Amino acid sequence: MLYCVTFQDNSGKEHLRQEHMADHLAFLATLGPKMIGAGPLFDGQDGQGGMWLVEADSAADVQSLVEQDPFWPTGLRKSVSVLEWRQVFRDGQRT
Repeated sequence: MLYCVTFQDNSGKEHLRQEHMADHLAFLATLGPKMIGAGPLFDGQDGQGGMWLVEADSAADVQSLVEQDPFWPTGLRKSVSVLEWRQVFRDGQRT
């Protein structure tokens, strides 16, 4: 199944993103093809959090990945949402 994971960051904790970015990116790389996509979310120029699109067996498995991310224990994340996603369009075509 595919899951969309959205992260909202705590304001005032932006410095933690750069401090732990190398470890965060290395962690994402270990996930291989199950990590369909990942990247930051912005409101104008300001980073507000991030999003992952992950293939996993369950939402619990995705939550486990979230908690293994080096960003998790830092206090950077204000909230996390894990939702199953069903793709119905791709490249202008219904799937």
